[in-house]
Amino acid sequence: MFDIGFLELILVGVIGLIVLGPERLPIAARTLGRWVGNARRMMANISQEIDKQVEIEELKAELKKQGESLNINEDVKQIQQTVSDALKEAEQHSEEFEPLPRKEQDRPFTRPDDKPEQSVPAPSEK
Repeated sequence: MFDIGFLELILVGVIGLIVLGPERLPIAARTLGRWVGNARRMMANISQEIDKQVEIEELKAELKKQGESLNINEDVKQIQQTVSDALKEAEQHSEEFEPLPRKEQDRPFTRPDDKPEQSVPAPSEK
């Protein structure tokens, strides 16, 4: 803030001692110290508030930029197109595949070298 050296502080102290006297100098120094402390705290608070506002503005600008680059309508159209293409492809190939007979689907898979184990019947659904 200010470039005040030790010599300047001694000079101000001597002048204060001469002007105010030894009785009122400690009271004046205490009051001056409180004012300087309050001023420093106030400047620190102002600086913090300015930093917060700058950060908030940067975040708002970034969100706005991301919001502009995010076009939901195009994404929805692209997803719909992908799904409709997949459905068309599935319809074209549906005739190539036949479903397994029901007996084949219910039988568990076993390797040829495995011995068939006794299976526990599945609980019936109601």
